[in-house]
Amino acid sequence: MSSARAEENKSSPAVAEAKVLPPPVKEEKPEEKKKKKKEEEKEVVEYVLEPLPSGVDFVDVYWIEEPFVKIVIAPIPGRGGQKGYFIDEITLTKQEKNAFEKLRDILSRELRPPEDMSVDARKHVFEEARRLMKKYKGVLGSLSQESIQRIEYYIRRDLIGYGPINPIIEDKNIEDISCDGVNKPIYVWHKRYESLPSNLRIMDKSYFNDFIIKLAHFAGKHISAAFPIVDAMLPGKHRLAATYGDEVSTFGSTFTIRKFREEPFSIIDLINLGSLNPALAAYFWFILDNRLTIIIIGGTGAGKTSFLNALTNLFKPGLKIVTVEETAELNIPHDNWVQFVTRESYGLGTSKIGEITMFDLVKTSLRYRPDYLIVGEIRGAEAFVMFQAMATGHGGLSTVHAENIEYAIKRMTSPPMNIAESYIPLMNVAVLVERVVLPKKAGVPFGRRVRQVWELDPEGNRINIASWNPVEDTFEIDFSKSVHLPNICRKSGMPPDWYIRELQVRESVIRWMMANNITHFRDVARVVTEFHVKRAEVLSKLR
Repeated sequence: MSSARAEENKSSPAVAEAKVLPPPVKEEKPEEKKKKKKEEEKEVVEYVLEPLPSGVDFVDVYWIEEPFVKIVIAPIPGRGGQKGYFIDEITLTKQEKNAFEKLRDILSRELRPPEDMSVDARKHVFEEARRLMKKYKGVLGSLSQESIQRIEYYIRRDLIGYGPINPIIEDKNIEDISCDGVNKPIYVWHKRYESLPSNLRIMDKSYFNDFIIKLAHFAGKHISAAFPIVDAMLPGKHRLAATYGDEVSTFGSTFTIRKFREEPFSIIDLINLGSLNPALAAYFWFILDNRLTIIIIGGTGAGKTSFLNALTNLFKPGLKIVTVEETAELNIPHDNWVQFVTRESYGLGTSKIGEITMFDLVKTSLRYRPDYLIVGEIRGAEAFVMFQAMATGHGGLSTVHAENIEYAIKRMTSPPMNIAESYIPLMNVAVLVERVVLPKKAGVPFGRRVRQVWELDPEGNRINIASWNPVEDTFEIDFSKSVHLPNICRKSGMPPDWYIRELQVRESVIRWMMANNITHFRDVARVVTEFHVKRAEVLSKLR
């Protein structure tokens, strides 16, 4: 019956005619047409920079690139005195903006690839932009020299740099940059003023999504609705974590950029900053020479990786060093160095095709017979393999995320690390680093300090070797409590107190580097090498 009715409907001309009839067109009123045209012509606001507050005293003002952009730290009106981070940037006139947009289009069509691939890409793009500005002078319109300089600034900022956040990237006082979604202020972590909201907001969802894709491409990674999370390394070794769209974050795309120095801190830099003193540096130098294991403990932003990297300046020449990291952050001034980095899977869902984990790399690193195995941060099954390596005589260096040594040991003896308690004494030395409030006489409100140094004896007892005095901003050290220093002397065939003289000699070398302003990490490593190769010559310099 139903098939017969269907056949009847199919053959019915009225039904057939109804199927092909177009829907009725609703005629728009003139007022609606005008409104629609205005909306189409209305420019999309991609981001906004809120103006500087008026009627308040600025806390701090400094240039990022004079005369184009400066930073103002000032109280935010109506926020009860809360400070804000204000980007004060030049703006383009309508004529300059049109010329910039035309030049950008021309660049997308006529940008020539460099003849030599070793040429810096950013420098090449800027030189090409200058060439095309001269070539299309008539098309771009009559521009003053001042206008040309403004346009060149925006070329550096938008085409070569990071767009509206480029001034924050260029600000050496900033450690972290984060944005929690569309129409939310970008927050910064300032070295002197800590967490501050900026006057920059990204307003357009599509623009924000494109911006996240650009950041991912800068890092050589892919991000999309199918793969909405990325964790990667930007140029300059800045750490990027980002999400795309509203797939996993309800307020739209998000990002956090953790900035790193292109030139890492040397051990001398850290001494000059007050993170530790020359006597402690000499102690770490001595125990690293004898392949003891050091684990650096600290919370987020405490400076664990910076301290770990600085310790590598003290390695003696010829050591075989293997590092294992999730993202390549370490920069070690030694030739005999193998750097391993994990790789994400190529598969979808639960498939893990091609994934290379920290566990895989730590296991592989043992085939390289390292003198020192350095793991950027232990957090999973790789910790078990690392402690197995230390039990067989390899030196070990690593960091662990914990607020104190008790929590660090609890983390290590619990899943997923699962290190047996009997293996914990293999952690010969534990160092707690923290970001602390400094006394007024320090001159700066905050800093990073080696808060405590412990040695672990074979029974797992913790012996406090050094601690930081927060009142005086000094270090209280007692090497006479050490269990490892006399043991090193016995192994070296020296008297039990030989280490006292050796620590004094090394401390004098460190003080000599400080006095002669030898601070670059490669220069420090060179002096350490000379100390081992030409000890008598170096000591004669000190005299």
